Amino acid sequence: MTAKVPADTRVGHIHLKVTDIERSITFYRDVLGFTLKQRYGDQAAFLSAGGYHHHIGLNTWHSRGAGPAPEQAAGLYHVAFLFPDRTSLGAALGRVLDHGTALDGAADHGVSEAVYIRDPDGNGIELYRDRPEAEWPRTSDGALAMVNTPLDVPALLAEGAA
Repeated sequence: MTAKVPADTRVGHIHLKVTDIERSITFYRDVLGFTLKQRYGDQAAFLSAGGYHHHIGLNTWHSRGAGPAPEQAAGLYHVAFLFPDRTSLGAALGRVLDHGTALDGAADHGVSEAVYIRDPDGNGIELYRDRPEAEWPRTSDGALAMVNTPLDVPALLAEGAA
């Protein structure tokens, strides 16, 4: 029998090794919009959305001054931040671009719309919003039919600026 977690299980937080705590706080706070909740000097910091104790942990315990993790190695591919709606995703994308962060990609997956970026240490980040489940693409037998088509980035930015 395959073990199953409860359907309402969620990812509670991420904790990333970073090379420069100040630079990472600036990115996650000023670019992505998370709130700094607590810090431990120049070694660790915790940020959140909506008053939660933390969604993001950052630390330099084993990584201060190191380079990014090798791209051709096992490890975290990206972390995904789910936005409540298209307007807030578009606003976040606007902040990202205003701060000079380059897009790694942007896609419409049918079930969601996503933009991909990297933090200052090269960690992959997906910013996305889910469509209502009733709008998810399905095959004739009802199976999920996700896609990977280009996202209309200008339209998303316009909605976020409204």
